[in-house]
Formats: sequence, C-alpha cells, structure tokens
Amino acid sequence: MVDQAQHNAIAGFIWGVADDVLRDLYVRGKYRDVILPMTVLRRLDAVLEPTKQDVLNMKDRLDKAGITNQDAALRQSAGQDFYNTSKFTLRDLRARASRQQLKADFEAYLDSFSPNVQDILDNFDFRHQIPRLSKADALGSLIEKFLDPSINLSPEPVRASDGEIRIPGLDNHAMGTIFEELVRRFNEENNEEAGEHWTPRDAVKLMAKLIFLPIADKIKSATYLLYDGACGTGGMLTVAEETLQQLANEHGKKVATHLYGQEINPETYAICKADLLLKGEGDAADNIIGGPEYSTLANDAFRAREFDFMLSNPPYGKSWKSDLERMGGKKGLTDPRFKISHAGDLDYSLITRSSDGQMLFLANMLSKMKQGTDFGSRIAEVHNGSSLFTGDAGQGESNIRRWIIENDWLEAIVALPLNMFYNTGIATYIWVLSNRKPKHRRGKVQLIDATKWFKPLRKNLGKKNCELSEEDIDRACRTFLAFEETEQSKIFPNKAFGYWKVTVERPLRLAGADPNRAYKAAEIKQLKATAERSEDAPPIIKKIHRPGAEPAPLRGLFETTIDGKPAVVEYEPDTDLRDTEQIPLLEEGGIEAFIQREVMPYAPDAWIVESSIKIGYEISFTRYFYKPQPMRSLAEIRADILALEKETEGLLGEIVGPEI
Repeated sequence: MVDQAQHNAIAGFIWGVADDVLRDLYVRGKYRDVILPMTVLRRLDAVLEPTKQDVLNMKDRLDKAGITNQDAALRQSAGQDFYNTSKFTLRDLRARASRQQLKADFEAYLDSFSPNVQDILDNFDFRHQIPRLSKADALGSLIEKFLDPSINLSPEPVRASDGEIRIPGLDNHAMGTIFEELVRRFNEENNEEAGEHWTPRDAVKLMAKLIFLPIADKIKSATYLLYDGACGTGGMLTVAEETLQQLANEHGKKVATHLYGQEINPETYAICKADLLLKGEGDAADNIIGGPEYSTLANDAFRAREFDFMLSNPPYGKSWKSDLERMGGKKGLTDPRFKISHAGDLDYSLITRSSDGQMLFLANMLSKMKQGTDFGSRIAEVHNGSSLFTGDAGQGESNIRRWIIENDWLEAIVALPLNMFYNTGIATYIWVLSNRKPKHRRGKVQLIDATKWFKPLRKNLGKKNCELSEEDIDRACRTFLAFEETEQSKIFPNKAFGYWKVTVERPLRLAGADPNRAYKAAEIKQLKATAERSEDAPPIIKKIHRPGAEPAPLRGLFETTIDGKPAVVEYEPDTDLRDTEQIPLLEEGGIEAFIQREVMPYAPDAWIVESSIKIGYEISFTRYFYKPQPMRSLAEIRADILALEKETEGLLGEIVGPEI
C-alpha cells in the first residue's frame, strides 16, 4: 500500500518536473498543458506493459483476418478498458538519439492508443505541444523524468535484485488520488479560472452528504446512477460515489455505481475522463461525454436517461445565447426540458435570460428524475444569489422556481460562507431537491444560514479565504436533518415564497373632457396631444356597458351617471399612473383584501387588470435572516463627539500657524 506521504511525494515529484523541464518554455499557468497528459500517458503505459505483446499479437491476427472492428478484442487482450498497438513503450522511446526520430516515434506511439485515450489527448490538445517540446529538445528530458527510478507510477511494485519490494505499486485509487492532487494544485495556482471548473472539495462533501444522509437507511444492495450535467474535472461524481459507498458499507449493503457526466470545456473534460480511466473505471470514463460540441443545454447527451442522484455546479452569469440560437431561438425552442406543461399552461416556459443559463442546468436535472422508486431522485446544485430572485413573475427564472416549489421538490437551500470559491467572493447557495420528500417535509421548505460556519485559510487562494471544516459540514448536515426552527434554520410553507403580480390602473383625466360620452381610441389620442392632465377633470370614458351590467369597481367597471341616467362604464387608463403590486399568496383575503387595504385609501379610483395577474416566486435570505444593528444611544454618540473635539483641540492652530 502507498501511504499519504508517498502520495504527496509522487505528486510533488511530478509537480517539480514542470520547473525542471518546462521553466523556459512555458509560463507557469501553462505547465498543466504538458504535465497532466504526460502523467496520464505514463500511467497508461505502465499499466499496459505486462500485456503489451498479447495486444500486438492480437492486432496482427485481426489485421490478417481483415477485421476492422477491433476495439473489444484489443481491450480484452490488454486486460484493460484501453490499449496501445504501437511497438513502442515510453522506455523504448527514451533511447532515441535523434530529436526528429523521437518526435516521429512519439507521435506514432500516441496515434496507436485506443479511441477513448485518443479522445482524452485530443481534448488536452496535447499533440500541439509536441513541436514546441521537440524544438527545445525537451521531449526526451520529459520522458526521462517520468521514467525516473525514484518514483513508480505502475501498479506493479519495483523490486530489488533479491526480490524485496523497493517501491510499492500504485493501485488505481492511489493513482487517481495523485492525479486529482495535481489537478487541485494547478487549479489553485491558476485561481483566476479555477472556480469555473473546480468546486472546492469541502463544498462537494457537504453537497454529497445532503443528498445521501436523509436516505441512508433506505439504500439497498443495488445499482445506482449518478449524474453531473456540468461535471468539470469530475470531482463531484467521485466524491458522491465515495460517500454513497461508505454509507452503504456502514449499513451492511453493497452497491454498484455508474457515473455519467457532460462537460463542454475540452481540457476539464479530458481531465475528468482521464481521472476515471486512471482509477480503473473504464465504463464510467465511457459515460463522460464532452468537448466544445457537447453543450449540456443545446446537446443533451443523456436524453433518455434517468438518474438516482445528481450533483452539479453550473456556470454562473454565463451567456447561453449561442445555445439558444442553435435550439431555434426563444420562439422556436421546443426542447421538452425547457418547454413543459404546468398549472394548466401547456406551453409553460422555463427559458431564462440569455445572459445567464445556470437555472436551466437545474431544469435539465429535474427532467432526469426517476419516478416510482423508494426515494425517487435526489439533487444538490450550487447557485449564486441570482437564482433566488432574478426574473419577474412569468419569466423563466421565476417560472422555474414556481415549477419546483409547486411540485414540492425543494427540500432546502443552504447559504454558504462568502469567499469559499477560488475566483469569486459572491454569495453561493446549495439547493437540495427531491421528488419523493419525506412526510415531515412535504409542503415546506427549509432555509439554512451556514454563512458563519467556516474555518479561515492560513493563506488566501485568490479570493478564497475560508473552507468548511469537518465540524462545519457535520453542523450543516445536523441542522438539515433535524428540520427544526433555530436562529440558523427557518422553515416555511411552500406558498410563503409565492406572490401575485398585479397591474393597478387609474383613469386618465383630461381638462375639458365630456363626462357624458365614450371616446374612441383615435379621439383619446388626439385629446392626449391637446388637453392637459388634471386631477379635477372627469375621467375619460372608453366604453359604456349596456343597461343591466353589474358594477365591479375593483375590476374597472364603475358606476356613474350619463345624461342623468345610471350606467356602468370603463375608463381609459393613464399609463403615467400605472403601477404594479406584488401580493403574497398567503395574503389573508387574497388580492382584493390587499388592494382594499393598501391601495384604495390612497387611490379610490384605482382598479386591477385581471388579465395581467401572474404568479411569481422568489426567495429572500436577507428578509428572513437579516439582523439590524441596534442603534447607538444619544449618550454614546455625545461622548464620541466630545472625545473627538478634545482630540482636535489646537489642531487648527498647528495647521494655520501662529498669528503674525
């Protein structure tokens, strides 16, 4: 077994290779472009060494038999989910004397890997690094460093001449751990872009526990599917897998897991796929789909799949305009993930502003929930604050919140500490959702303020200056599981976040208007251009109803007299006086009671436009957790002023100088 110290030593050695070989060739931020793919290559090369000849023999037989579909047979001969049909190993290439020969042979060696490894190399864009390395005569040095006898990236131990183990072998888990450590170091060094692809491990641990702990006793010895629609380097999937396996073991169950992910950034996709391959999870690596052509929003790679557990950290504030155009624009978009049926609306739109698509990633996950299982599907997703309140009633963001809450899928939202992520200090929140809520949570949403539960870092990593300790993670999980009202935990009925948005009109009043007739649209336009508004003027009538019509002033049907006879009329609204009211769904008496109490005393001629009424949802942490600072007493303020006066005595004289 390789212990943690040896893990760190190997990672440190590989980290040092960059300084030794690449210092004058690359800026530090670009070392990863070479070191990460070379680490992958060396590990794969070492794993394939024992079966190298078997693969070459099989390749020869398949070629002679004219068989073109060779992948499965070659994998079987290699005993792995990947292979290389080149006659070379990295050790063979080390002996090349000619720089040009080494370059040609190394490129041929790369071209001989299996398609899944080719995909990784292509997305790393590693082949474009070879001319630069070769020209600087650094390619041979780089290979030499990775073959250094002081480290062992092979699963087989290095033995001394007497057979004793000199350096233990690296199993797949240990190799994956080392690779992840290198990724972490590169991400933290490049902290300006780290947050785009790398969610801090402490946040991921909390997310995983929030979706697994509530159903820990319901986990069966079965197969579970895990999914991340913005998987980055794959950390969420692997941490979630480890957490599920651990909980299953604690409950005496044996579970199998299948990981699925999609990632648009080519390098992080390559890292994710390589990490799984290095861990011996070839099937999982095949289930990671990515590259620039695989946007989760425009090109869903798992359209027919449903998943048990889903975790994600989608991009914040990132435009998805190009995706929207590929999907036919707002009017032409018909994707069933984002155009659904809800609340009697067969064309209910979840389409958000094109400047920020983060909530669409949540809608994508919700479209992949399982039905009919013991605990349905459970989701944890990180969002910034805009997902809580952006979007007016009837707009995409609000519609998504409404859809989620009215379906009773939202269990909790946890507010995380500020400055937890590498390249941003903004507030972030974990949304926890399930389509099979336990009974005690049904119809309710829990908000947890965990912003004060953190441990400061000794040294800032960009804007990241704190992390969640194990105690902080446990505290947040205990608060979530307890589901009780405390200073940091608030529980609300679902409707507490909903409101009606209502347009309130007042009549147009123009001096000189005739109160005994209705005006046509053209006449009203002419009047607006020539007459002055006046509060004392009679309202402009735009319609007179037939006798027998019932007055309803709140809805714009007013009782008046025309030529001395009672009539019911509608007035032309004054657009300058138009207003909107946001009325809570829990308002006692509903819209009418609110208008009678809050509007009519100040505008008795106002009415509401029923066709304008829309339902919206928003969640305000500030409203529920804000604690105003107590005002200072007059005595304290007076004491400070007197102290300040005393401090400044004679100061003016010192500045101006003595009188002449």
